[in-house]
Amino acid sequence: MQPLAERMRPRTLNDYIGQKHLVGNNSVLRKMIETGNVASFILWGPPGVGKTTLAQIIANTLDLPFFTLSAVSSGVKDVREVIEKARSQGMFAKGGNPILFIDEIHRFSKSQQDSLLGAVENGTITLIGATTENPSFEVISPLLSRCQVYVLNSLENADLLELANRAIMEDTELKKLDIEIKETEALLRFAGGDARKLLNIIELVVAANGGEQIFITNETVTNRLQENPLAYDKDGEIHYDIISAFIKSIRGSDPDAAIYWLARMIAGGEDLKFIARRLVILAAEDIGLANPNALLLANACFDSIHKIGLPEARIPLAETTIYLAASPKSNSAYLSIEKAVAIVEETGNLPVPLHLRNAPTKLMKDLGYHKGYKYAHDYDEHFVKMQYLPDKLLKTRIWQMQNNTAENKLTDFVRKLWKGRY
Repeated sequence: MQPLAERMRPRTLNDYIGQKHLVGNNSVLRKMIETGNVASFILWGPPGVGKTTLAQIIANTLDLPFFTLSAVSSGVKDVREVIEKARSQGMFAKGGNPILFIDEIHRFSKSQQDSLLGAVENGTITLIGATTENPSFEVISPLLSRCQVYVLNSLENADLLELANRAIMEDTELKKLDIEIKETEALLRFAGGDARKLLNIIELVVAANGGEQIFITNETVTNRLQENPLAYDKDGEIHYDIISAFIKSIRGSDPDAAIYWLARMIAGGEDLKFIARRLVILAAEDIGLANPNALLLANACFDSIHKIGLPEARIPLAETTIYLAASPKSNSAYLSIEKAVAIVEETGNLPVPLHLRNAPTKLMKDLGYHKGYKYAHDYDEHFVKMQYLPDKLLKTRIWQMQNNTAENKLTDFVRKLWKGRY
């Protein structure tokens, strides 16, 4: 039997829930569909908000050849084969070009994305891409320039409740049962704006009950999800709880706990880039100057998971996790930039001291720009005492060094140079 989320997938725009800014009356995509003039575009939004469904509705409504590729499992060869099929079928298609839908297009490599350019530009295919990542960073510029980007939002609570009630009343299996939603707080909280997640939770609660009369309450939802610890929720509360536990375990220098939470995320299907990105941030924010090599290793880990997939990618993730957890900690860099930003917001655009200004023209030189600047490398130890802060901040201390082996060396160095300042 198909999962409830698949059984409830809408087939027409009138059945589609949410995203009124794109599919409501007089909206851009509705007009595109009604006129039959569909241009290539990319749908950007979180999981479970209707990206794939919307692409299928467009193809069904316009009765066009529809091809699907998953960026996770497709290569350049697959792309070229699909384009050839689209080209041959497009010769007989009426009303528009064949549609190629690529799910998770952000996972396509540059060469894979390059292989789409010609077919998109000459009209062999109309490309519809779906991504949970910012296309500005994940889609190559030539392809992005040939596509419009439409943003989908997490579903509102009203949308989710409409979907839940529709499932209970209309689904071929659920309507045979006596199901009543008595409480909604936990259901909506765990769904987190994701339609697929909402329907999966309802299906779990119904399956656990086993009877014909079923009450959906905060307790039944919470208990059912707790009984399924591997029902990892990549974008809802469980997601944020586990990544929080992961970060706090590393910050707390507990390698055992950190590696456990890493395993939970991997087992739950978390995006490896998300994990690696958090490790990079953590290396700078929580370890920082106490062990600058941590940031190098975290960056190397981020690069490596782009080159290898699971199961091997879990090894550099584990190596980095353990290394960061076992490293000395310092957040002085984080605190310093926070304090500096606060000072900027409070004091505004303080003038740059004249001797630090660039002087590319005669007028600037005549005004005193760059006058009196001393080139540090011309002096002993490559240092000469000079004013670098604006006048109003001369007595302001921003970097507050912390007590650890690596940072103590930095502190000793700057104290030797700036006697009496640090």
